[in-house]
Amino acid sequence: MPAKSKDSRPGGRSARVRAAVHRATVDLVREVGAEKVSIPVVARRAGVNPSSLYRRWGTVSALLADVAAQRQDEGAPELLGDLRKDLERAAVWTLTDLSQPGGVAFFRAEVAPDVDERRAGLRECLERVSSRFHAALEAAARRGESAPPLERVLDHVVAPLYFRVVFSIPETNDDYARGLVAELCDCGYGVPARPRQD
Repeated sequence: MPAKSKDSRPGGRSARVRAAVHRATVDLVREVGAEKVSIPVVARRAGVNPSSLYRRWGTVSALLADVAAQRQDEGAPELLGDLRKDLERAAVWTLTDLSQPGGVAFFRAEVAPDVDERRAGLRECLERVSSRFHAALEAAARRGESAPPLERVLDHVVAPLYFRVVFSIPETNDDYARGLVAELCDCGYGVPARPRQD
């Protein structure tokens, strides 16, 4: 089996170049919009030869999809130990992440036109977003509180947020996100689970 090159090692030159290109892409999308981003512009911002970007990604769409798949939830809120508050914070964080400049562009890039890539992108996006809420649900269960299934949170909180942001529906703000959580918790979630009656 051929030995890996030095550039392929974690933390090697290839990793540093990729990180620089990703940072430049995110900054440019937020500054000028995805439609004005090009390979040469990203290369100039990242201090990398354009040929390296063409060789690795080929197109801006592929680059955006790669950035979207690698995005991390930096600055995600910590758990407070209260299901309702934790879900509210996760909902507001999700809305903020999607609403910020470039948020929808990266989501669209993740949902690629190619069927196989679209499935993988949707799966990765769902896993990333689900993890924000799953932690709060697990913590509530450990405290003995009744918690809704993750799928119900996705249906009643996450799906409406994505729908309204993608279609630019007015008044999709923090209060709206908190309201979705309130409606869910008002169904009896977030309270100590009743002991089973034998």
